[in-house]
Amino acid sequence: MEEKQNNKSLQTQLYYWGNTPTEQDYYNLQGIKSTKSFFTSPRNLTLFTRSWLPSAKTPPRGIIFMVHGYGNDISWTFQATPIQLAKNGFACFALDLEGHGQSQGLKAYVPNVDFVIDDCLSFYNFVLTQNPEFQDLPKFLYGESMGGAICLLIHLKSPSMFNGAILIAPMCKISDKVRPRWPIPQFLTILAKFAPTLAIVPTADLLDKSVKVPEKKIIGGMNPNRYVGKPRLGTVLELLRVTDYVSSKLCDVNLPFLILHGSADVVTDPEVSRELYQLAKSKDKTLKIYEGMMHSLLFGETDENVEIVRSDILAWLNDRC
Repeated sequence: MEEKQNNKSLQTQLYYWGNTPTEQDYYNLQGIKSTKSFFTSPRNLTLFTRSWLPSAKTPPRGIIFMVHGYGNDISWTFQATPIQLAKNGFACFALDLEGHGQSQGLKAYVPNVDFVIDDCLSFYNFVLTQNPEFQDLPKFLYGESMGGAICLLIHLKSPSMFNGAILIAPMCKISDKVRPRWPIPQFLTILAKFAPTLAIVPTADLLDKSVKVPEKKIIGGMNPNRYVGKPRLGTVLELLRVTDYVSSKLCDVNLPFLILHGSADVVTDPEVSRELYQLAKSKDKTLKIYEGMMHSLLFGETDENVEIVRSDILAWLNDRC
């Protein structure tokens, strides 16, 4: 009985609305508005989307387009960040990427990141078209892990659209600590030509390597939309291709950015974040490396550490709005 009660308590924490009857009641108590819907991309893919907006009494000071990481989605732990940002005056929008969350596609299969970039840009332009009052507001990208790499690719494809980017442990290069060793990559490359959706790539559990607090590992594992299988061959090869490309284009990055990374991150490499900071053309650039923190900075750390990271994000945004 006690174990069931603990599990129920964890589930309640995860949905962020405590003892309030519904999710919408929780948003009301937080003083924000939230919507969810489906968006059809130009390639006719059905993608699940959410928004988190300041209350009607508080006109937004800026727009943030958010991108989640590999195997994650926008409806579970991810939304704690846009909720806080909306409470501080920022209109936040996000979609579940292809093969993730409630969007169409084989689970955790991303055959071509270039198509994902087009999906994101199409959705962001749709949001701006439907909300002309947002046109003159500062527009920011926000990406976690794989989402950080996608934000950089979005910027490289549309360099004048955004006023800045917040990159949380960006996957500019897959860490050698989780990258498959020779001769596995060579063998998998050959096999992927015949069976790209095969989920057999040997890697450690990313949840275990990302989240520091044991209780939060339980919460993260309860996500019904979380992908728990091994990475698919085609996805891994595509992420290797994309991160190799991004790491070769760091010197072309030319927008204001904030990079936040944990020194103890073994999923994405903080050294590559340092390299991005050093090589980027951007005149307005900030790098913060948090000593001892792991990959999941905005959920998996202690509440005190999460608040430090949130405060740094808000301070950076406030200075630019």
